[in-house]
Amino acid sequence: MLVCNACRYCEGYCAVFPAMERRLAFPAGDLRYLANLCHNCGECLYACQYAPPHAFQVNVPKTLAEVRLESYERYAWPAALAGAFRRHTVGTSAALAAAMTLVLWLVTLVAGNPDAPAEPADFYAVLPHAAMVTLFGSVFTFVLAAMAVGVVRFRREAGGAGRARGGSRALRDVLTLRNLHAHGRDCTDAEEVRLPWRRWFHHCTFYGFLLCFASTSVAAVYHLFFGWEAPYGYTSVPVVLGTVGGLGLLVGPSGLYAVGRWRDPAADDLAQRPADRAFLLLLLLTSATGLALLAWRHTAAMPALLIVHLGAVLALFVTLPYGKFVHGLYRTAALVQHAVESKGLPPSLD
Repeated sequence: MLVCNACRYCEGYCAVFPAMERRLAFPAGDLRYLANLCHNCGECLYACQYAPPHAFQVNVPKTLAEVRLESYERYAWPAALAGAFRRHTVGTSAALAAAMTLVLWLVTLVAGNPDAPAEPADFYAVLPHAAMVTLFGSVFTFVLAAMAVGVVRFRREAGGAGRARGGSRALRDVLTLRNLHAHGRDCTDAEEVRLPWRRWFHHCTFYGFLLCFASTSVAAVYHLFFGWEAPYGYTSVPVVLGTVGGLGLLVGPSGLYAVGRWRDPAADDLAQRPADRAFLLLLLLTSATGLALLAWRHTAAMPALLIVHLGAVLALFVTLPYGKFVHGLYRTAALVQHAVESKGLPPSLD
């Protein structure tokens, strides 16, 4: 950062360099803030005159990626689970999904009916609503608490504790992924190779996840306030939202996996690729099993498909605070902090 601060050639590429230039020293908290502000577009690596094979060996994308992983572990709660970031692989994701499916099958044997008839397609005959809410509600409450603690710790160390202005600009940057192509051209996959695919697949994944969450939220409102129980019609709001979101979560993660394979490895921390792919696998399992359940919910396969889908969803929930999902939380918090600093406002306003 000291070398970059003296050079300043890359200051127009993304938010990291203007934020860096506001600092004369770089304590650990500031480095973690800059690392999570970085979208790993890689542009600065190819523009840098001090990059390898120069003796300085400056590689900002890879260095900040390594710092990001360290920050995930530092802010994880409880701390005993911080090691999951380095141990999470495609194999552990598959095993966890299988284990959660087994748990749900056992719950179904005790409280529900794994042999429920195909007609009507009554999900709650397979797994009662009370059992489903108790299991998923308890897991989701813990997950929300773990992620909230991590974000509070990050903001406090980055100098953003307290009420901050600048949320509208940060929200715009989050929703548009502006910092993946802040210099006006597409994402960088290799030197002089700029393609839009990484940004587009990120959008498919992000908005697909939001639409699936919206589908679940609308379904909860239907059930709790109107007494309308699942499954809902194919043209209903929850099903339309879930279908479009599920398709996004098929296209986005598949595309990100492909982009990760052809992207220049020099711009990445290769040690994090297993965890990245593990998260993509859980997103794919969740969307694929959900769409399969929608397609075959009026067949004899419905009970098995429901249990498998809920097992994938539960595995995804369990890993949210200890996998790649947290990068979105910390990056959003970093963008809020950057928006505050860009306005010249103090980070904490009463």
